[in-house]
Amino acid sequence: MLRPVLVSACLLGLNTRYNAKIKKCAKVINFLEKNNMLPIPCCPEQLGGLATPRPSCSFSHGDGEAVLNGDAKLFNTNGENKAEQFILGAKQSLEVAKLSQCTLALLKERSPSCGVHSVYQGTQLIAGKGVTTALLSQHEVHILSEENLDDWNN
Repeated sequence: MLRPVLVSACLLGLNTRYNAKIKKCAKVINFLEKNNMLPIPCCPEQLGGLATPRPSCSFSHGDGEAVLNGDAKLFNTNGENKAEQFILGAKQSLEVAKLSQCTLALLKERSPSCGVHSVYQGTQLIAGKGVTTALLSQHEVHILSEENLDDWNN
């Protein structure tokens, strides 16, 4: 039986990235196949109501946990606060994970939604989690990024 895994849709080659560029990750596809995993594609930003393409977003300060706590904001390059859409997308992603019985998520590093170890504050890369990663982590979903697949052990 295949294990369902929530996967950032962009890593599977779906047109969901902010800049509408396709970034299919062969390493992710191979990892899923090798480990008998069923990818459940998910784009929190689209689930939150943001279009593709869309202006890129970064944190005002803090990271996804700070946004969930109401202590930080996410602004796009037009200066618009999009924290509400990111929170909605995170909540919708959590619902998808629950409905699909996913206890593991494989998410896109550095994304304001899906960043596992690092995200952007303005133009600076900092240690932190995206909004969806932070919410999934609070609900005991184990998180990997495409950059740390070797850390996974059944």
